[in-house]
Amino acid sequence: MITNFETNKVCFAKGMTTIRYVEAEKCLLALLHNQNVKWNFLPQTPSPLHIWARDYMPIQVNKDKFVRFCYNPDYLQDSPEYKPNVSAILSEFGLQVLESNIILDGGNVISCGDKIIMTDKIIRENPYYGKNELIDTLTKLLEAEIVLIPEDVYEEYGHADGMVRYMGEDRVLLNNYIDFDKTFQKKLLYALKPHFDIVELHYDSFTDKSWAYINFLHVGRYIFVPMMEDKLGKMAFRQIAEAFPQCECHPVWKCDNLIKDGGALNCSTWNILVD
Repeated sequence: MITNFETNKVCFAKGMTTIRYVEAEKCLLALLHNQNVKWNFLPQTPSPLHIWARDYMPIQVNKDKFVRFCYNPDYLQDSPEYKPNVSAILSEFGLQVLESNIILDGGNVISCGDKIIMTDKIIRENPYYGKNELIDTLTKLLEAEIVLIPEDVYEEYGHADGMVRYMGEDRVLLNNYIDFDKTFQKKLLYALKPHFDIVELHYDSFTDKSWAYINFLHVGRYIFVPMMEDKLGKMAFRQIAEAFPQCECHPVWKCDNLIKDGGALNCSTWNILVD
């Protein structure tokens, strides 16, 4: 499956230009421009409620295969206004996709080449499938082995992209659970160790928003780390840069409002491989 290392284009919802997010958007677009990374806005997404492009856009399996999953998460059952018209977006974007009725958000898909990490929320959200049937179906659709990790019950959305990221060569970067939840950390290590070598983030103090740093945008050989007005930012940035020596890392400032609203840069972007 396509990994972030192979992608070369970034797409955003047009809602990122609204005043609440425009500072972060301007900073990120300037960095993309300076690094000659292609980007564009997604059509049909003017609302600031539709900024979480990662979750509703399809998953790219290879250059020509995209799988669109059902965007109907439990946390939006009473908030339909957060769901854009994905069919209209794809039609105007000119993208052909393979449709699946499986409920799965893009933020819960961490592509590691021949493996994909996702939380076991996928089981809970698709009760009409048996577990084995669901995993087999996902494996065939995404052409990769599914590695399930336990869902972080303190994280509202059940996504993996605030927990772990792929570093290449069967190595992953794990958020700093060692600092605040060692019991859960051990569960994650148990799930990941049979498949990956693991590097763990570690900070000197605790923040309930440490997930945001690992929710960076990774496109090709560039990593863009969301930054907040807190004292852990420099420490997080340094450790992420050390974990990805093959990449250029850049801080993206003014991401506080994005993070307050429940996401960061991986959540608010959709990066793909194009010609």
